[in-house]
Amino acid sequence: MDDRLTEKLTILADAAKYDVSCSSSGSSRKNNNNGLGNTGTGICHTYTEDGRCVSLLKILLTNHCIYDCAYCVSRKSNDIKRAAFTVKEVVDLTISFYRRNYVEGLFLSSGIFKDADYTMERLVLVAKTLREQYHFNGYIHLKAIPGASPELIHAAGTYADRLSVNLEIPTEVGLKLLAPDKNRKDMIGPITYLRNQLLRTEEEKQLFKHTPHFAPAGQSTQMIIGAANESDKQIISVAQYFYSHFKMKRVYYSGYVPISFDSRLPAIGSHIPTIRENRLYQTDWLMRFYGYRADEIVNDDHPLLDLDVDPKLGWALRNMHIFPIDVNTAPRNLLLRIPGVGVSSVQKILATRKFGCLSLDTLKKIGVVTSRAKYFITCRGYQQIFSDKHPDQLKQLILQQVPHTLCSKQHTQLVLF
Repeated sequence: MDDRLTEKLTILADAAKYDVSCSSSGSSRKNNNNGLGNTGTGICHTYTEDGRCVSLLKILLTNHCIYDCAYCVSRKSNDIKRAAFTVKEVVDLTISFYRRNYVEGLFLSSGIFKDADYTMERLVLVAKTLREQYHFNGYIHLKAIPGASPELIHAAGTYADRLSVNLEIPTEVGLKLLAPDKNRKDMIGPITYLRNQLLRTEEEKQLFKHTPHFAPAGQSTQMIIGAANESDKQIISVAQYFYSHFKMKRVYYSGYVPISFDSRLPAIGSHIPTIRENRLYQTDWLMRFYGYRADEIVNDDHPLLDLDVDPKLGWALRNMHIFPIDVNTAPRNLLLRIPGVGVSSVQKILATRKFGCLSLDTLKKIGVVTSRAKYFITCRGYQQIFSDKHPDQLKQLILQQVPHTLCSKQHTQLVLF
């Protein structure tokens, strides 16, 4: 790889790290001691439609941009080194990295140069070249550019496994404040088109065996958290709306990193706590897999998530009237509400109790975090003994006895027990 191409890769892979809508922001482990393997610049990981974790080359086509969004490092007024790949360079990089077993696919986004259609056309051309000229069957995630024509969005869906249109700022008021050149309508347009086409493809698959693929891994989006001072209630309400109305596969949350002295933004030196980002992912998990509604977790009375405890435990402490729950008789939807009990544990409880009553020891063996669940359940040989405590007292007792750990946003399900 020549020096100029290496420089481009360094610049445009670094710029791409702010887009988390492909699950991770990248890795750059170096092989300096004659070890085995080298991830190189711009390698990230995501999950395919069937749940496999794959490595992707994550880059921008260019960091030139016609917009001046206050929160974006690539905004036109920012004094940074600019670069742009040609279509051929992106294709060659992808094939080269794939043949070296560095990656299994490509995540390609871009700043907007000239206009939305001009940019989208080149993103599509990269995917088309990979698929048709090189018969590349690896994973491709393309950024769908807001304002691009439906024809180009459709073409992108025929070549890419997943498409994403970033909402960027959760509220329309915040978007107008920080990105006055953009409007929500341009974002909703391609999101709506993708939803309709995904639904149409599903219907056609029921009728025709050889229905052409269209974005089989669905669509996702990303919201920047903390740039416009929105509440967790506003963020989660927006996420729920897009899950329910637009067939969204994932909503990603990215804590804003202060990059300028713009008075509209948080001050340089301040930062959005990683723990808040994690709490949002945990809440997202509760809505998608545990049956919670957004207004159960955050509402007018509780507009912000509790940073001390995960949102499932927070909800339980605010609703102590439904506890204790008898794990030997409770239905699935109530079992899912017990802190310390995950989705797989609920399945095991339902299967195991057909053959006899469950004890605390049995629950522990099937994976229930009994050090937490014991405050909210009854079972054979065990009666919940903490019902007389005030929720604040119970919260402090749990915090003292259960290690207060956080996991990465890609694996927040591990703490949603």
